[in-house]
Amino acid sequence: MSKHIAKPDLPPAWEHLGSWVAVVETGSVSAAATRLAISQAGVSQHIRQLEQDFDTLLLDRSTRPARATASGQRLYEHAIELFGRADQMTESIRALTRAKRALVRLGCIDSFGATIGPHLVRGLVGRLHRVRMYSGLSPDLFSQFQNHQLDLLMTTSDAAGESGMAQLPLFTEQYVVALPMDHPLGANESLQQLGRKLPFMNYSLRSLIGRQIDSYLRARHPDIELAFEFDATDPLLALVRDGLGFALTTPLCLWQSRHHSAGVRLLPLSAFHHQGQPYPVLTRQFRLVHREGELGSLPREVADLVRVAVRELQREITGALELSKGVLEIDN
Repeated sequence: MSKHIAKPDLPPAWEHLGSWVAVVETGSVSAAATRLAISQAGVSQHIRQLEQDFDTLLLDRSTRPARATASGQRLYEHAIELFGRADQMTESIRALTRAKRALVRLGCIDSFGATIGPHLVRGLVGRLHRVRMYSGLSPDLFSQFQNHQLDLLMTTSDAAGESGMAQLPLFTEQYVVALPMDHPLGANESLQQLGRKLPFMNYSLRSLIGRQIDSYLRARHPDIELAFEFDATDPLLALVRDGLGFALTTPLCLWQSRHHSAGVRLLPLSAFHHQGQPYPVLTRQFRLVHREGELGSLPREVADLVRVAVRELQREITGALELSKGVLEIDN
């Protein structure tokens, strides 16, 4: 024989309690309706629902105006206490959010940190109490962001489709070929032919930039030899400058190591030819990745600061390295 299971008591609706508080404080249903900007019928319905929920009269309707019964007065006191605690809850959460905003942890790859990082931090002075900037390889940084060790991530990784993540486009840069200043080039020379004369030097395949370059070259020259790998641009460019190899790199990487880049020859990929055609452009796009619903307007503020910094760098980089303006473009 099945047992009867009683329906659990549910707390009254928040808006019903609000109507009751308004009735007690204003002294009438009509005045409460005016305060709440709803109809008198709506207020009356809320009161009747409360009386039904508690199975007791809250208003003594035999008096004019109607007054709260003892039960009604007790409900009013409890409701006031609940609303007070709700206000405390809201302020507590907002205070915690402000406290989190006081310390923001930024993640970025090394070339971004060295070139745009200082501009970004200067722009955040006065907006945040504390900023921590961490740099490293894109896969490692993305993992740290997923583990909530970072609040914002400037990366070339694509977070589209990742649950709970959003991203803002920042800027795009084109890869260029770096080779020794005095190395002669034949007409319509390919990168594979260049690789027979000079060792190819790439970024580490542990990095996103290294894998992107490797994928680009192997799609066209599967047998090109990977002679050296580097985690950083400094040793790579130093060897290119000294005539020991060639590399594919980007404006930010070049600017990060500009004490070496001034001594190398920089050419667009289109200066080389494969199967009678110029090599297609290879780019990497930077994005700002953040968690949906966190940090309010800060992600967009940071994105705007980055774009301003890129505009300044665009003039410096293209002028000093004699690159076309199109190698570094702002995304909106």
